[in-house]
Amino acid sequence: MTGQPATFTDLIDLASERVFGSVLLANDEFFAPKEGLLKATPAEWREGAYTERGKWMDGWETRRRRTPGYDWCIVRLGIPGIVRGIVVDTSFYRGNYPESCSIDGAVVEGVPAAETIAADARWTEIVPRSPLQGDVRNEFPVNVATPFTHLRLNIFPDGGVARLRVYGDGYFDPKRHHPGSEIDLAAAENGGQALLCSDMFFGSRHNLIMPGRSTHMGDGWETRRRRGPGHDWSIVKLATRGTVHRIEIDTDHFKGNAPGRCTVELCDARAVSTAPNADIQALASRVGAWHMLLHETPLQPHSRHRFTELAAHGPATHVRLNIYPDGGVARMRVYGMPENK
Repeated sequence: MTGQPATFTDLIDLASERVFGSVLLANDEFFAPKEGLLKATPAEWREGAYTERGKWMDGWETRRRRTPGYDWCIVRLGIPGIVRGIVVDTSFYRGNYPESCSIDGAVVEGVPAAETIAADARWTEIVPRSPLQGDVRNEFPVNVATPFTHLRLNIFPDGGVARLRVYGDGYFDPKRHHPGSEIDLAAAENGGQALLCSDMFFGSRHNLIMPGRSTHMGDGWETRRRRGPGHDWSIVKLATRGTVHRIEIDTDHFKGNAPGRCTVELCDARAVSTAPNADIQALASRVGAWHMLLHETPLQPHSRHRFTELAAHGPATHVRLNIYPDGGVARMRVYGMPENK
């Protein structure tokens, strides 16, 4: 059983460009642009590649500081949420990485100009000033329970950072949705969380609830070939308690390795919605906790399956996708009505 993440790096990256995170503003980006920080791909090295400003580097890099102060950039999280840990990745920055860094978080309403955020946001320190190593994934756990919409990365005094990864839990903000409107209750961008799964050898469980259609076979949830009895499954915590109206199971790009069949179950388990690993593991196997939402149904390769005739059940907090016996699913959408609070 894959289970709940052992470390924060197994959570979803709230800042990635994949979920529409954005670097809004930086005080300097002379050698490498700020947008490089949130690329979904690992940093790369190009031997002998130079621009008119110097060596080409994959990341964000400021000029050498000759005056007091430090450099900084402001990031808008693609998924507002509670930050559990941050990775400041200095890959390939060996003689030009910052000496240290700190990170602040803020809650910003609406979509004000970046300059307004820089001037007016109320920042809370979530990572104190800490030393950095070069060409390393520097990991910093965060123990602040407040959800944030924006972060500020401060580097002392200057230098380059290849990638910024912000791992955490998205949260449901009802103000982002029209009252009475149906939403994708499972979507990561709405606060859904892929909690655990039986296996994800070829593709992460988080891909199931990512925005948009998948871009290739590696952009989905895929298990290894099963050689024994049983079946594979993945549990998703819905963004908020709600009533499910329709489901979409998309096997896009899975042509020779789509599951043969699937079922979808739900449960209403508010008490364990944010429970520790042991409680969620218990939930996964608890007899009577799960109710059939979609009865066993054949799946076709490389196809978008839409299901509206669902078994009638009350509100749910979690859904479990079961695939038989194994294989890959690109996306799962769980459309329904959020519970009024």
